[in-house]
Amino acid sequence: MKNKPAHRLAPSGPAQAPRERLAGLDLARWLALAGMVCVNFRLAMAPAGEGDGWLRGLFHLLEGKASSTFVVLAGIGYVLATRSLPPAIVPGWTVRRALFLLVVGTLNLLVFPADIIHYYAVYFLCALPWRRASALWLAAGVGAVAGISAWALMHFDYSQGWDWTALHYTDLWTPPGFVRNLVFNGFHPLLPWLAFFLFGMLLARLDLTARATQSRLALGGIGAVIAAALLARASAGTPVGELLGTGPLPPGPAYLLMGMGTAALVVGTCLLAAARWPDGPWQRVLPAGRMTLTLYLAHIFLGMGVLEAFGALHGSDADVALAAGVFLVVGTCAAWAWSRRVAQGPVEALMRRLTAPRR
Repeated sequence: MKNKPAHRLAPSGPAQAPRERLAGLDLARWLALAGMVCVNFRLAMAPAGEGDGWLRGLFHLLEGKASSTFVVLAGIGYVLATRSLPPAIVPGWTVRRALFLLVVGTLNLLVFPADIIHYYAVYFLCALPWRRASALWLAAGVGAVAGISAWALMHFDYSQGWDWTALHYTDLWTPPGFVRNLVFNGFHPLLPWLAFFLFGMLLARLDLTARATQSRLALGGIGAVIAAALLARASAGTPVGELLGTGPLPPGPAYLLMGMGTAALVVGTCLLAAARWPDGPWQRVLPAGRMTLTLYLAHIFLGMGVLEAFGALHGSDADVALAAGVFLVVGTCAAWAWSRRVAQGPVEALMRRLTAPRR
């Protein structure tokens, strides 16, 4: 393994990425997006029956892990984005970005009930007090959020508001229901998902360009995934079996460990791959990794929208895989073509313009 810097740039062109950008993180973002697209297409198309065994197993494997990786990457990105800003500017920038995400996410929530963007607004606001925290305090924060979340799962009714048959939140658009969904029992609630964001902020404190760090992340991630799986297996069939499962609903301690382990594994492996093969074919997906907000919205409004228009928003697991695959190929190619002239995606550019730091 050659010990090359992990921040090698993509081939120069009309819209080159910033010098300090870590290519491996963009690769990880693309992989997380790909997993989320597969999971969300399956959620929307709702295949019935046992279907294709290996495909169904793959989709179950991705559930909750792709989105948790995405949130960890958001935590890393938040620290890297604010590192060069004057401290006095960061709070205002964070609040404006959170408001933008809240508006966009709430509008998306009208169409897609599993939206993650409006949750990001809360993660950003809650991250403000932690932006200067040491690694030790961030680790303590992760543990505190995990502990409070586990306590809440044991003392409150996680099923309140849910129609599990239709996977529908019945009182989402009432003030109590919206807050409950946002904080406790939605698809990506503050408890415990803020722990993923703080974990990402913790990882950003590391020297992510160092090969040793990248290797430790990958190996540590594998260990955490194995530990979470063993914990879930050992507790299966016991009174705490549901709490210690590795599925995202409900998100118990084993799921948190699994999600963080998966994120560490993906981030470490992608950084290692970017350093080892700086000119590899994976470079073609980097523009899409820089436009994940645009592509996330596109896979709902365009991808699912086209399927619905043609009456095809249903089918087997194979149909889900085909639909997700077609969208990812088209979206990745479109992002690459767009990047030849403009470095950022259209939604990212709009967000940057509206939330730019004000001195």
